[in-house]
Amino acid sequence: MGISIDFSVVLAYAFGLLLLYIVGWLLVMPLKFILRLLYNGIIGGLMLWILNLAGGFFNVQVVINPVTALIAGFLGIPGVLLILVLQHIL
Repeated sequence: MGISIDFSVVLAYAFGLLLLYIVGWLLVMPLKFILRLLYNGIIGGLMLWILNLAGGFFNVQVVINPVTALIAGFLGIPGVLLILVLQHIL
């Protein structure tokens, strides 16, 4: 009454689990990237909004759009300074 499992069946199950892991990883990674972009864009937009509030006293304003929000979100304070410098140069 011994249970005998063929080695090829065990190998097929292991390969199937590995393939399932790889497919799951490929589906989750783009979602993390999109969520990170959304988070950084929101943070950048808030930083630019605060800059526009404080800059109203000094006649400094930056247009808030997705590109400027993502630049400010990715680069932080240096990104906001970069946007200000580019705005004054161009």
